[in-house]
Amino acid sequence: MAMTHAVESATLADVLERVLDKGVVIAGDIKIKLVDVELLTIQIRLLIASVDKAKEMGIDWWTWNPALCSQARSDERLGSDKTLDDLAERVGDLERAGARVPPKRCSPAEQRRM
Repeated sequence: MAMTHAVESATLADVLERVLDKGVVIAGDIKIKLVDVELLTIQIRLLIASVDKAKEMGIDWWTWNPALCSQARSDERLGSDKTLDDLAERVGDLERAGARVPPKRCSPAEQRRM
């Protein structure tokens, strides 16, 4: 039996360049059971890709994560104030709507339970 060898050899840099260019997905599940009762399930999903490849796939969470981007921090504060204003407006609407609803009448038996 003749043994054949690969003519081309890839360096670590070549492999890394190919992985970052194409992307690699690693997925796995870990389940811990005791007497057919599932105690713990861990789902692991890992994507390794370059920033350009990730953006091409629509993944760009680092651009709005305040821990990773100073611009996101200022945008988050603005968004947070807007969210608070929206919530305050919704609470006001609900309070006004609640003021128009007549109070529920309880029977004497229900009043005693309260």
